[in-house]
Amino acid sequence: MTLPNYLKQGEAARLFPVLSTTSKEGRTTSIVLACLAQVHEFSAALLGGIGQRCGVRSTIDTFTEVVFQQQRQTIKERPDGLIVLRSGAREWRALVEAKVGNAPIQAEQVERYRALAKDNGIDCVITISNQFATNPQNHPDDEIRKSRSKIPVFHWSWMSILTAADLLLSSEGVADDDQQLLLNELRRFLSHESAGVKGFDRMPPEWGELNKLVSAGGRIPQRSADANAVLGAWHQETKDLSLILSRLTGTAVTEKLSRSHAKDRTEREKAEADVLRERNQLIASFDIVDAAAPLEVVADMVRRTVDVGMTLQAPEDKKSSKARVNWLLRQIKHDDISDLHVRLLWPGRSEDTQFTVAQLRDDPDQCEVGKENLQVRAFHLFHAKRLGLRLTQQANFITDLELIVPGFYRDIGQYLAQWHRPAPRIKEGKATADEVDIDAIAQDAEGASRI
Repeated sequence: MTLPNYLKQGEAARLFPVLSTTSKEGRTTSIVLACLAQVHEFSAALLGGIGQRCGVRSTIDTFTEVVFQQQRQTIKERPDGLIVLRSGAREWRALVEAKVGNAPIQAEQVERYRALAKDNGIDCVITISNQFATNPQNHPDDEIRKSRSKIPVFHWSWMSILTAADLLLSSEGVADDDQQLLLNELRRFLSHESAGVKGFDRMPPEWGELNKLVSAGGRIPQRSADANAVLGAWHQETKDLSLILSRLTGTAVTEKLSRSHAKDRTEREKAEADVLRERNQLIASFDIVDAAAPLEVVADMVRRTVDVGMTLQAPEDKKSSKARVNWLLRQIKHDDISDLHVRLLWPGRSEDTQFTVAQLRDDPDQCEVGKENLQVRAFHLFHAKRLGLRLTQQANFITDLELIVPGFYRDIGQYLAQWHRPAPRIKEGKATADEVDIDAIAQDAEGASRI
């Protein structure tokens, strides 16, 4: 492949790069970029996430270790990669900076690459690491995200790249057999420990300090550095959880955020910091394609529990609350219902009531005690798992969370269905058009006037 005239140095990204065995970063980056150029569906999935459409006739070239003809003497580093997307007469280009293992993206280095991009007409910078971002537009590094540079920086975690490949293969989303084989080899490579790809596996030390404060009856102060560190780690974990659920279900699972929180990470952090300070809870919600409802997760530092559940609207075609409760109970297929609870949501200002599923199975009538003149409007069905001291521990908390959340969806959530109002039915005695024409309507009106 011929180098573009604006490059002084670089190599076409290779599937089998000839690099030093110590160059894990360069090897992994080269293989991923080579697959990006060769597998159309893979490039469409990844680049589509940052707003770039890859049409059938689009072409992609990828390079590694690039040096530009117009490169400032002050910029000694070479970007790890370059992506060139051509769609008709349009050309879009992105610099790539990658880190493997525990190495974080360095804001100072990214700023130098932004300057390099500006000097050479490059559209953006893409960073890749084991850090997680809610979406590619919300970079995990605060300094990078808040920079005033006009060159955008997008972020992919290695695990999100692996998950994109896994979803395409599990859904048979790659049409060409050779490309399917190539993508599977990439999946095999990235999932091997030698590639340096890993999920989020531990909370920061501040997690333990915050738990000590809460357990001693203390209040988390405003603008707490410990709270900010914990929330940053929690967002890493919730993104990793969404990727775990994606791979388990074979569909794209995303974090459910309001439009303002998805657009502005600072606003999201402020709202969740308020929840952490006022309720001592970490919260998250996940959208699963075609599931009955979002999957809601609460880690409670006071109770030392993880609650995971879903909220269903009560069926309006059933008149009594008991009948509505029985409708819900019939959907619970799993035999083990220990720690499984139902919170009944009532209309107006009537307080919620709560029972275990076992209690309601034994005596569904008790749901109506004190609520005889009301109809339950919704149910929050949730599993409350007490972790005790394990919740306060950096690694055990994450290990347990990643068992509990998928476990609830596997055993309970995937079998739940929302109630839908039934389709309107043809009225008795009005089965044909003749029975509702103007003469029939006039006849009905005449009959009604005589009553």
